[in-house]
Amino acid sequence: MHTQLFINNEYVDAKSGETLTIYSPHDESLVADNIQVAGQADVDAAVAAARAAFKGEWSTWSPTQRTKVMLKFADLVDEHVKELAPWEAKCMGQPVGVTESLYGMLSSCFRYYAGWTDKIAGEQFPAHDGVYKIVQYDPIGVCAGIGAWNGSPIFFGFKVAAAVAVGCTTIYKGSEKSPIGIIQFGELVKEAGFPPGVINIVSGDGKTGAMLASHMDINKVSFTGSVFAGKKVQELAAKSNLKRVVLELGGKSPSLIFADADIENALTHHSQNFLFNTGQACIAASRTFVHEDIAPKFIEQLKARFEQFSHATGSPMDPKTFLGPLADGKQFERVMSFLDIGKKEAELITGGTRHGKNGFYVEPTIFLNPKDDARIYREEIFGPVITIRTFKTEEEAIELANDTSYGLSSCIFTASTSRALRIAKKLDAGMVNINTSQAFGMEAPFGGYKQSGLGREGGRQGLMHYVEAKTICINMGV
Repeated sequence: MHTQLFINNEYVDAKSGETLTIYSPHDESLVADNIQVAGQADVDAAVAAARAAFKGEWSTWSPTQRTKVMLKFADLVDEHVKELAPWEAKCMGQPVGVTESLYGMLSSCFRYYAGWTDKIAGEQFPAHDGVYKIVQYDPIGVCAGIGAWNGSPIFFGFKVAAAVAVGCTTIYKGSEKSPIGIIQFGELVKEAGFPPGVINIVSGDGKTGAMLASHMDINKVSFTGSVFAGKKVQELAAKSNLKRVVLELGGKSPSLIFADADIENALTHHSQNFLFNTGQACIAASRTFVHEDIAPKFIEQLKARFEQFSHATGSPMDPKTFLGPLADGKQFERVMSFLDIGKKEAELITGGTRHGKNGFYVEPTIFLNPKDDARIYREEIFGPVITIRTFKTEEEAIELANDTSYGLSSCIFTASTSRALRIAKKLDAGMVNINTSQAFGMEAPFGGYKQSGLGREGGRQGLMHYVEAKTICINMGV
């Protein structure tokens, strides 16, 4: 197990002298107490290595060369997934089956962007008043990626693969809740053949993240996390060198279930798919709106399914486990406080309590008819907690769905394609899913409206955040 920082293709001791201690959320046993934390001198060293690589050897590499090392890295991730996945299970309680799927998404992300290295075409415009204009897209420079703890592998993939595909260099910081798996990537980066300084990996909490966001020699930062922390990242970026910023900040996503919906399909997506990662997912449709004609049947059957999944709760290291613990004691206390609040704000249908006596486990929970100003209805809980309200008309459903400060994902369940497309147009969300919960694909933009963030990750749009457009004007009369 590597515990050091990975800078300039070498594992090195942190100059800060600080370390992180990680405890298992399953049984609170010690996982590691020597994860080294990057201080200002360490961040400066990583940035200097990335800048030297950006100006040096990496700048001379052809797209074909970049593709080759990216594909090699993807292969290495696949080869080592059985060694890497348990670290997420140990650190933040993610069931190993879930983590293995996320590592698969990471390797897919590198393969997808490896295919883009030679496809960022320029533009040309007809001569006007004797001046001919062409546009080329240059790599933005040194980039920083700051990932969240609930999907560590895929956040690394989105932020790092896009950066290196266009010729940028990067410093990546994973969450202090789940740093170990990410640290091990350094070995694979070097084995894949990336030159020193192209991909650097540091560990630390919000203080280290702030050092990256405010660094004067970083050109762009991509952050995934809370709205509060995202606003701080944007503030620090603006107050330093006005570096470019992409933010993915979570959601309180709506799901609209109409009377003509396939109820079995809707139940599947609002039970096992909603409870994916123990509800610790920014795209979770935690505000569900059901047409009043089918609400009693839907609620009764959803309650039964939630209670069945309670029995699939257990050790995240067990391949049969579906629901693991919450990430740590702090997250457990947060969710439990929301459960206590929710019992005063809405009708408790099922759950609402701790699961078992050991570890940070919570029973899958359903609240019915929360008030408009209820905190469980307005705030992102980030746990296995869903709220249900009913509606009468399509217009009412749209109004309820959009009545939030978030705008990440959304769902529509109906047999009417015309209705689904009509409503999709009116939803204030970066992603709309029809007769399914959130679907992932590297080829499509991922991100949200309103306070769910700025910019997009994934697809061509995600790639274009790592380049700057340069317009070149040529006087044809000379």
